[in-house]
Parts: sequence; structure tokens; C-alpha cells
Amino acid sequence: ATPPSPAPAEPRSSSDERNQSRINPSRESMDASAAAAGGGDGTQRTLNPYVTGNSVIAMKYKDGVIMACDTGASYGSTLRYKSVERIKEVGKHSLIGGSGEFSDFQEILRYLDELTLNDHMWDDGNSLGPKEIHAYLTRVMYNRRNKFDPLWNSLVLGGVKKGPKGDEKYLGMVNMIGTHFEENHIATGFGNHMAIPILRGEWREDMTFEEAVKLIEKCLLVLLYRDRSSINKFQIAKITTEGSTIYPPYALKTNWGFAAFENPSKGAVGTW
Repeated sequence: ATPPSPAPAEPRSSSDERNQSRINPSRESMDASAAAAGGGDGTQRTLNPYVTGNSVIAMKYKDGVIMACDTGASYGSTLRYKSVERIKEVGKHSLIGGSGEFSDFQEILRYLDELTLNDHMWDDGNSLGPKEIHAYLTRVMYNRRNKFDPLWNSLVLGGVKKGPKGDEKYLGMVNMIGTHFEENHIATGFGNHMAIPILRGEWREDMTFEEAVKLIEKCLLVLLYRDRSSINKFQIAKITTEGSTIYPPYALKTNWGFAAFENPSKGAVGTW
């Protein structure tokens, strides 16, 4: 006897196909899910900074604001780049200095270029001052922090602009999570621990530019001795009502003959 013919298979519904795809996802669907998780175009978040700059020091003085940092950039713990400039002009009235991830700092500079260009296109006789730009940066940094994609930088923003009370000096900072404040003297990175005590003890509001340079150089020298990421190639910038000036890099005279440098473990307990 001939065997009975098999019954025709029932057509599968779209819900059955979806359930099967969940159980055994295809390679294409896995790739699409990975791309969507990374932002839709395969991009990823900055989980750790790679090329970083260290401390930025800034303070007000009699005629304006002075800012300084070295020109080194580290790849991890390696001093990879020796001529990286981390102080830039922003518009007509401001200077910005950045420590932290250098590529994120470049992205911030692109934001500021777009901001100042848009402000210039209004052609209304006014321009953004340091206070407005600092407020803008605080919103940018806090916004990126809330997206869990922060810009890994600590930024110092200083400038001078004429206001209703005459020439108004401004100096503020903002970090990678949006914490911000205004102060007479500021240091980021390791300088927040080593330079701020010096500035608190010796800073005066009526300092001349020459006195301000000497105090800044004293702080930079301490950081050079104590911070392994620092190099002896520094850049100083100033901004007044007459405009901004970023001076070429130069080196400081050092003395490595101190007894504590020659035998740092002498008298210490428990060291090798």
C-alpha cells in the first residue's frame, strides 16, 4: 500500500519568525544591534583618555589674566609629544587652556569656533565675553556628562572685557562633569595640589605682569620637579583690553642637586 502523503505545512506567521530570530539571531542582526548600541554608526564612547596634557595655571593680575602650561602630551605614561600647544584664543576677549584628553580638547575648540563664527555673523557690534563663553562651556560639559559620554577635560577660561564698571577681568574653570566656579587664581590637574598653596600665599590683585610671570614660573618649576608628566618646555599667554598674546615656548633653569633628589629614600621607613 502506498504511504499517505504528508499534510502540507502551515504557513509561518510573522510572530513565529520574530520569536525564532530572538532564539537564533543571525549574524546581520547581531552586527546591527552592536552598531545601534554604539550610537547608530558604529562609534564608541571615550572610556579612558589616551593622549593627555597636564596642569594649566592661570591667575588675574593688575592689567588682565595670565595663563601658563607646558607643551607636553602623554600617551598613557609615556611622554610622547613635546610641542603640543594647549592655550588658545577664543574670540576677541578670551583665552582657553585645557588639560586632559587632547582630542576632546580639539573637539571643544571646534565647538568654540562655531560659536564665535555664529556670533560674528550677527554683526551687531557686540561680541561674546569670557563670562558668556564660560557659561556655554559649563552647559556643554554637563550635557555630555549626562549622556555618559563626557569630554575628558578640565578647562580654564580667562579674559577681559569692558563692562558697566570698566574693564572686567574674568577667570573660571569647568571640569569633565560640569562642576564650575570663578576664582582669582586657578590650577588644574596636579597643579591643584602643588600650585594652589603657592598662589594662595603669594598672589596679589595689584601684581604687575613681570611679578605675575615670576609667580607662575615658580609654580611651573614646582610641578616640573614633582609631576612626572611635566616637561621643561612652557608656554605663557596673557590677555588684556588691548588683546591677547601667546608667547613662544621656553625652558626654565633647573637645579637637580638638592639632597632630597639625590637620595630620595634616605630616612624613609619601609622603603627599598
